[in-house]
Amino acid sequence: MPNAPAARHALEVLTLLARHTEPLPAGTIARELGLPRSTTYHLLTALTDTGFVTHLPEERRYGLGVAAFELGTAYQRQAPLQRIARPLLGRLVDTTTHNAHLAVLHGRDVLYVIEERAPGRPLLVTDVGVRLPAPLTASGLAMLAALPAAQLRALFPHRDTLVDRDGRGFASVTALRRELTTIRSRGHAVEEGTVSPGLSSVARAVIDHTGHPVAGVALTFPTDAVDADERNRLVAAVTRTAATLTARIGGRP
Repeated sequence: MPNAPAARHALEVLTLLARHTEPLPAGTIARELGLPRSTTYHLLTALTDTGFVTHLPEERRYGLGVAAFELGTAYQRQAPLQRIARPLLGRLVDTTTHNAHLAVLHGRDVLYVIEERAPGRPLLVTDVGVRLPAPLTASGLAMLAALPAAQLRALFPHRDTLVDRDGRGFASVTALRRELTTIRSRGHAVEEGTVSPGLSSVARAVIDHTGHPVAGVALTFPTDAVDADERNRLVAAVTRTAATLTARIGGRP
């Protein structure tokens, strides 16, 4: 927005406040954004008057206001992620001839929000609305690998927070963290027979503008019917789809 510096600066203020868990002093906002203090106070006054920012006079700090919350909930009501992702997953299925799905994190679980089935492929348990433990699924592992370490520790502080599915799953939090390190290095997550015997999945995370994983794109296929070269092709297809979805929601590559 080269011709609208005030609008750009106002959005930068809101983005900065959204990235912090606590309200910020005006001086911190000015310093982090490289703005003059006078400009910062003018922006905060305008944003406070319109309800996007709340001033906490006793603390001399500023936080997000009710209007910002309403804007966020309106975004959720329109289900933009699913709307944008559905045609992309449809093309992914057409290209690979395997089942594709989109899942989001819900606490320690993943919630499946899109399921695109390929003709003639096995039915899956990962239907829309189904929840599964995140560490047992490729899409869940892909998203967990993209979380900050502190959030990961909060989700899985000890062994009792892990789920064992008939002997399939992680035996310890250390084993889970080791696998997540491997996923970060490799670039994609893999699950083999943990959710459904005989079926494997590969997945990539979709990242928003703050660097947070908002979804996981995955392909599921018969393990024995896919050789190494074909699996690499499927990983590349999932990677392209996740990257396209990340770009379309304004996220970070």
